[in-house]
Amino acid sequence: MPHPDDVCVLVPTLDESETIGEVVSGYREEGFGNVLVVDGGSTDGTREAATDAGARVVEQSGRGKGQAVREAVRDHVGAPYVLMADADATYDANDAAAMLEPLFAGDADHVVGDRFADMRPGAMTRLNRIGNRLINLAFRAIHREDYGDILSGYRAFTRESFLRLHLTADGFGIETEMAVECVKNRVSVAVVPVTYRERPGGSATNLHPIRDGGVIFLELYRKAKTNNPLFYFGSAGVASTAAGIGMGAFVLYRYLAFGISHEVIAVGAVGATILGIQLLVFGFLADMIHTLHREQIARYEQAVGGGATGGSAAAGDGGDASRPDETPEAREPER
Repeated sequence: MPHPDDVCVLVPTLDESETIGEVVSGYREEGFGNVLVVDGGSTDGTREAATDAGARVVEQSGRGKGQAVREAVRDHVGAPYVLMADADATYDANDAAAMLEPLFAGDADHVVGDRFADMRPGAMTRLNRIGNRLINLAFRAIHREDYGDILSGYRAFTRESFLRLHLTADGFGIETEMAVECVKNRVSVAVVPVTYRERPGGSATNLHPIRDGGVIFLELYRKAKTNNPLFYFGSAGVASTAAGIGMGAFVLYRYLAFGISHEVIAVGAVGATILGIQLLVFGFLADMIHTLHREQIARYEQAVGGGATGGSAAAGDGGDASRPDETPEAREPER
């Protein structure tokens, strides 16, 4: 069974001096001696507070939470398991064991902490709650998986599985991108209920709901191009076709009711309708290719796994055994 020393607790920070000491102390009290704080250039004493609490502190070379996480896992984490948490003391260190249990048991390579399972009063505004629900619904619709709470900052994963993900987001979109990449790379994911508390008084959030929510929605849609091409091209095709039909209906109504023709709008209506139909057809074709590609990958992995097992079995059954018609003299090299 893995030991807490095999776990690195990763905490990205930016101006979190009010809470970082409490967060670091909480995980150290739970037995995690390897707490890594990756700071994005704080000016309020965050690094000093984290060091005083017993954390190892490094300053990231770039900006943004996503860049901090990627750089930390790639360059500063040597442990096989990573527990990622926010620095605002909204997550409970007591949930760490439950978060890591699926990894230690070999049931999953990535764990998402579901904040909605035990969300305390005041932990999330009504606007944020609605936005989170909409984003999770969009994720399920687009990527056909239910990870409960894809925006949760409480994650646990194996370092090896993280390095398999192609991550480019620099800001708060990192959690969404991790969820999408887990689907794409077929990384096994477990969802664990966790407690989510209100930020302590005096600390301020770095999250901007409208701006960051828009970035997350765009990230979900952009990633659908490779995970669900039918949705990606089909949604644009439906919108274009609907616009073309709407413009065409307007032109027809104006001509029949008033005898006024709108040639330019009519041309635009025809063009939009044709484009929409083409996008829909392309979406269906891309989805067929995508499905065949995934099936081929699955067959290849099964063949490789079966071949490796078969090879091992063959070796175990007598890979070094001599042929029946071979004598010891025949097997001896010539001198």
